[in-house]
Amino acid sequence: MREHQVKPPRGATQKKSKRLGRGLGSGSGTYSGKGMKGQKARSGVHMRPGFEGGQLPLIKRLPHQRGFTNRFRVEYQVVNVEALDRFDDGAEVTVELLREVGLVRHGKNPVKVLGNGDLKKKLTVRVHKISGSARKKIEAAKGTAEELDAATIPTV
Repeated sequence: MREHQVKPPRGATQKKSKRLGRGLGSGSGTYSGKGMKGQKARSGVHMRPGFEGGQLPLIKRLPHQRGFTNRFRVEYQVVNVEALDRFDDGAEVTVELLREVGLVRHGKNPVKVLGNGDLKKKLTVRVHKISGSARKKIEAAKGTAEELDAATIPTV
């Protein structure tokens, strides 16, 4: 450390406050740094945040946004029971198989089977979620319905 690098500890020195309105030679005389006239040049001025001088404020000019968006919402890809009827009797229906056949678009979102339609074939269905009515229809056709673990659901 050199002599020119030595400084007093933080907080040991205080900056002098600006003395306003003490003559022209002081550098902040006449208008005391407030400019000329107007609301902000007066004493005791207070304007709330967002005040725009009587102009319609930005917060009121923008359209209303109601409600909220749930960040934790899980968007499922839906497959109905009637679409599963295309598979062979005794087949094991998985997410990968549904993707190959084209019933599911991509592996980004989890898959849910809904109970719309009828099923006549015995299938083993392994997907992320199965609705109650879909489960009943799969089991009524002598098949089994299994849900995959929550850990296998891809996160967006």
